[in-house]
Amino acid sequence: MSTRTFVVGVGMTKFEKPGSRDWDYPDMAREAGTKALQDAGIGYELVRQAYVGYVYGESTAGQRAVYELGITGIPVVNVNNNCSTGSTALFLAAQAVRSGTVDCALALGFEKMQRGSLGTTFDDREQPLMRHIAALAELAEFAMPAAPWMFGAAGREHMRRYGTTPEQFAKIGVKNHRHSVHNPYAQFQVEYTLEEVLAANMVYEPLTKLQCSPTSDGSAAVVIASEEFVERHDLSAQAVEIVGQSMVTDLPSTFADNSAISLVGARMTERAAREVYEQAGFKPSDVDVIELHDCFSTNELLTYEALGLCGEGEGGKLVDAGDTTYGGRWVVNPSGGLISKGHPLGATGLAQCSELTWQLRGTADRRQVAGAQVALQHNIGLGGAVVVTAYRPANR
Repeated sequence: MSTRTFVVGVGMTKFEKPGSRDWDYPDMAREAGTKALQDAGIGYELVRQAYVGYVYGESTAGQRAVYELGITGIPVVNVNNNCSTGSTALFLAAQAVRSGTVDCALALGFEKMQRGSLGTTFDDREQPLMRHIAALAELAEFAMPAAPWMFGAAGREHMRRYGTTPEQFAKIGVKNHRHSVHNPYAQFQVEYTLEEVLAANMVYEPLTKLQCSPTSDGSAAVVIASEEFVERHDLSAQAVEIVGQSMVTDLPSTFADNSAISLVGARMTERAAREVYEQAGFKPSDVDVIELHDCFSTNELLTYEALGLCGEGEGGKLVDAGDTTYGGRWVVNPSGGLISKGHPLGATGLAQCSELTWQLRGTADRRQVAGAQVALQHNIGLGGAVVVTAYRPANR
């Protein structure tokens, strides 16, 4: 049995610099979850399963988080998939509804992070990314912090292969900071010139600080429902249908290609996107608005190609043509993306879903993409997993 699956409620907190607000993860979850339930117009007692994502936290923190919304005895599943944790929770909630197991599920994600670069918690065992790091160290001399080194090395490879320039990567940072100015949920709401982005502190060439996503505190939540639930609760006017969804983990090519671009997930994204386009029955050119995983500006450009927005090696041309902002062929990261909106790991994928839901409802205020009818979401976590999801308004 398979049923049509809809987003009927979304909510999120403002993303904040770690430690800048006096709150804990239950407070974040209560705020985001309450907003999502209120948006759907339902009580927590109608939720039949909950999938709760976080990367940094103790076991069963998911239960503690959703107990702020109610204690009803339903299955609560704790989810951790690195930076794709939020969209993995979304994937599982949608799968539960799509299969007919439940008619309403909640996906919630949160993160309470430490300031500075990401670190490790357990040092008495192998780190999950060691195989990726070891493979990349054969291609590029290891540097810390590891995340900008990995994605920076992929950017350098793209520059060597295709002539991509630091300015083209920096323009992505300019765009996303400019988009975030109108997003009240964004951690940063400051516009920068190209010169300012290029002149910011160098983290790992070509990545300056203003091209890197920050650590963040925050939460986001999404209510998923079946077609019958939507009809019973008269939610079709606000419902957004998930018309395609795919989750892909590392492929043999991740390690066999001897490529930094493959090691940071481009091939996973290609496969997931291809599967989603087939499920949804449309092409990249049919998409209006995209939220993608710009943990670093280099990854946004690589993802343009992996999603099929342009040919291999042509991402820089897409940037120069202005095709990924308002007035272009697509609007990519109208929220400001991870670079400017922030990146609380467990919440990121659900915040992307929230933004696209608002866009397709036509309620994104000054960020609104005119006439948006088809949306695409991309979220990646190294180690590795990619989730790509396509959306349309239910009443289309």
